[in-house]
Amino acid sequence: MSDISNNLQALRRAIDAACTRGHRAPGDARLVAVSKGVAAERLAEAAAAGQGCFGESYLQEALAKIARTEALAGHPLEWHFIGPLQANKTAAIAQAFSWVHGVDRERIARRLSDARDRTVAPLNVCVQVNVSGEASKSGCAPLEAAALCATIASLPNLRLRGLMAIPAPVEHAEQSRAAFHALRDLADSIRASGSVPANDFDTLSMGMSDDFEVAIEEGATLVRIGTALFGARAA
Repeated sequence: MSDISNNLQALRRAIDAACTRGHRAPGDARLVAVSKGVAAERLAEAAAAGQGCFGESYLQEALAKIARTEALAGHPLEWHFIGPLQANKTAAIAQAFSWVHGVDRERIARRLSDARDRTVAPLNVCVQVNVSGEASKSGCAPLEAAALCATIASLPNLRLRGLMAIPAPVEHAEQSRAAFHALRDLADSIRASGSVPANDFDTLSMGMSDDFEVAIEEGATLVRIGTALFGARAA
């Protein structure tokens, strides 16, 4: 059994255990394999072990890998764009990905909607919230999230799915719990307001290799994990 297959099995066990601790059903949180800097052959190995969902941060790298990885895997895969969003790249992102995690302003949302092929399923979108208030980090302010969500929900080629956050770096995972809890509370408030389709608004994208278990205990439904699956990347 390969290292990727072993790592994937260990991560699934840890994810399910965290769901149980959070009083949720095993399988209630999904793993997005963060594959930036990882060769298509390694991604295909993960796909062969049952991983179907991959997250890319760099558009040009992703475009070069998507077709290659799917050819090696022998079947389509689910691709999530999880990196910073630049206006001049929205068209390519809207065409190549099924999910976008980092929408934090109306202009980007409208460009994604305009560029999405109307003959395919709407693009799944999460609004990125700057829960820690870091000046250097992307994301809308928590007080702005509800209005942005309502706007995105009205756009024809987008499907608003929930919220996403990357809390400030901490020394211990437990220190991120308050930020994860705050994002869950914000999502609950937006859903309860009636301003978004409640049945679609079901996603909290939060938690990475160092803190995904705490994130799941606080309600994460998508965890973005790279290093714990593929190992450390070369600088």
